[in-house]
Amino acid sequence: MLVVLGLLSAVAPLATDMYLPVFTDLAADLGTGAAGVQLTLTAFLAGLALGQLVIGPLSDRFGRRGPILLATAAAVVACVLCALAPDVRTLVVLRFVHGFAGSAGIVIGRAVAADLTTGRAAARVFSLLASVVGIAPVVAPLAGGALSPAGWRAEFWVMAGISAVMLVGSALVVPESLPPERRHAGGLAETGRTVRRLFADRGYVGYVFSFAFGFGGLMGYISASPFVVQNVLGLSTPAYTVTFAANALGMTLAGLAGARLLRRFSPEGLLRSGQAAVLGLSAVLLVMLAAGLPAVAVLPVLFVLVSSFTLIMGNAAALTVGRAPYATGTAAAVMGALQFALGAAVSPLVGLGGEDTGLPMGVTLVVCALLGIGARLLTRGLPETGPAPAEAPARG
Repeated sequence: MLVVLGLLSAVAPLATDMYLPVFTDLAADLGTGAAGVQLTLTAFLAGLALGQLVIGPLSDRFGRRGPILLATAAAVVACVLCALAPDVRTLVVLRFVHGFAGSAGIVIGRAVAADLTTGRAAARVFSLLASVVGIAPVVAPLAGGALSPAGWRAEFWVMAGISAVMLVGSALVVPESLPPERRHAGGLAETGRTVRRLFADRGYVGYVFSFAFGFGGLMGYISASPFVVQNVLGLSTPAYTVTFAANALGMTLAGLAGARLLRRFSPEGLLRSGQAAVLGLSAVLLVMLAAGLPAVAVLPVLFVLVSSFTLIMGNAAALTVGRAPYATGTAAAVMGALQFALGAAVSPLVGLGGEDTGLPMGVTLVVCALLGIGARLLTRGLPETGPAPAEAPARG
């Protein structure tokens, strides 16, 4: 089941990283520029953000299996239509739909994990999920590079096949983890009360923004990396693909190591360590890029930096949903919406300086790291978990 949940949670890296190697070909074929191509990525992330806000609360009301099966089937159809898109405007719209439907795998996968585990066990599960998800950026750009001679449309046909595998896996092994007696029946009004309850808890706010700013920094790297590695550092497209895959593998290994470290250290402690590492390494990277140092000096720092994000993502996610055991679907939905909304905002920002500078990426990484640490400071003096379901506010 963990593998299937990881695959469902990997919809974002699969649907973004696979077509990074064909950005330039897509732009040429559809007659658009770098901004137009990046808008397809932004639309997908915006769909992921909005979709989680809708599907997460629905899963609290109707259970986990029904919504995830319907939405994953819709994602298959959206991928097929993306492969047939005649122009960039149509592709942008379809990528939004793809993201909206694909968001179910992320938000419900997290909700199922939170339904079945708590505390350090939950942190281990989320770290392992991050490791499984980390495999996607290893495979996706390699597959994308291998498929590039067939054209960018082939990438979306393969995505459709992967989504179909997700649908079958969900139907076969993902359980209904939310029994009827724990479901909500209050509709939009109940969802609104739950969201207000979440944002009234400074522990939830601190952890959810730690998670979101961590992802914002990671998306800054992902969006800018094709231009920074190839145009600034001078690597070829195949070398970029290998570099990107190596960094993703580092995330996977760091996630496995983080899961083992949870036997000795708390999720809060590992979150602090991850944030400190990301901030320090981001500052070093910014100085290196400003100084124009060569790839042989920059890439090792970038590898350790990207690997360190796993310590933030897995532990912050577990701590976030741990604040709201009475509404894990909604808590995961708000977390995912903030995550990808921030990612959608960061993606175009890193390209503002043009295609021949890495400074916007370095600045984005430093700013996101500082904001994430500031958010975590809101949680000082609080327990790592929120009220148990029985202690949640009454519903009416």
